[in-house]
Amino acid sequence: MTRSEAGRIDIGFRGKLGNFLLDASFNVPARGVTAIFGPSGCGKTTVARCIAGLHQLRDGFCAVDGDIWQDGARFRRPHQRAIGYVFQEASLFPHLSVKANLLFGAPKPSPAPIGFDEVVDLVGITPLIDRATKHLSGGERQRVAIGRALLSQPRLLLMDEPLAALDRATKNEILPFLERLHEALSLPMIYISHDMAEIERFADHLVMMDKGVVKAAGPLRVLQSDPALPLAAGREAAVSLDGIASGYDGRYGLLVLCVKGGRLLVPAPPIAPGTRQRLRIAASDVSIALKPPHDSSILNILPARIVSQSPLGSGEVTLVLALGGDDRAEHVLARITRRSWDALGLAEGLDVFAQIKGVSLVSASERRADDVPLPSRDDLDGACRSNRAA
Repeated sequence: MTRSEAGRIDIGFRGKLGNFLLDASFNVPARGVTAIFGPSGCGKTTVARCIAGLHQLRDGFCAVDGDIWQDGARFRRPHQRAIGYVFQEASLFPHLSVKANLLFGAPKPSPAPIGFDEVVDLVGITPLIDRATKHLSGGERQRVAIGRALLSQPRLLLMDEPLAALDRATKNEILPFLERLHEALSLPMIYISHDMAEIERFADHLVMMDKGVVKAAGPLRVLQSDPALPLAAGREAAVSLDGIASGYDGRYGLLVLCVKGGRLLVPAPPIAPGTRQRLRIAASDVSIALKPPHDSSILNILPARIVSQSPLGSGEVTLVLALGGDDRAEHVLARITRRSWDALGLAEGLDVFAQIKGVSLVSASERRADDVPLPSRDDLDGACRSNRAA
């Protein structure tokens, strides 16, 4: 990779570091959250350290929003790269207070693009400002580390498995703060993890790695629904979608969510109309009908088209379905038996009905739909109108 592009993060690292061979290239938007995913030892941290300038490969390229940090002719040292780096361990200075740790190394532009009070509020550490770091819990320490990285006024926030050293309860404490960062700041984030459940909470784009090589890169929901990739072929296959709250049925406690290609009713508390909501639909929770059932307990039965099918073992098939019968709409996965495939006479390109018996709400955004890169409101309103009878 030898070119940079405004509005994009361009990465290309090839070479050997010790006994590890790296061949990692990808191009993602310089906004939102890009997750780098793969098993332990696949090279995720090596890529992060190359982006930060902590490793130098002769054949390397790194550019953020058109600004070249590394190519064949130049190499910016780590301190010359505007990166906020959050490691697995918080690594706070034990002799300094929380406030002093936050301000350590922070530049003093006037005014600061990311303000002190804003950061303290975002990561929820206002009551901890004057506390000694030795009295902090693991989750509190990591939130201070994130705040310190933000106050360095970075152009890119790089988070290397920031929750790996924490127990499940502490992870669940921090994840809402990471979601708030995603929503409140325009700062691009690269988030490294081997835990897809974390990534599904707030990532926009995904880079998949294995054995030092980038296998795929693209929007999260696109890679999740690609049958050629392990995410769609696995037993835990699911698709993460962003819906927009369009109403609430108070009598039955049902939230109305619109996605491109359909409308979903989900048991949930009400949220403000126009609010974005991340949701997850597992392949095992979607079945197929040739005609819309009229007497069913399943609330969400949407028109769909079979885009593709791929075998899963000898007895099952994974289908990719385009909601609303429109290939440009959202895609979901369905897992059915080969017997059902044959008995129903299913085929690629056939119009069917997707019976979605389960929708998991992952997280709710504080931003309205007009503030996020979602399908147009006309598309979503049309989808809702066309599915009111479902």
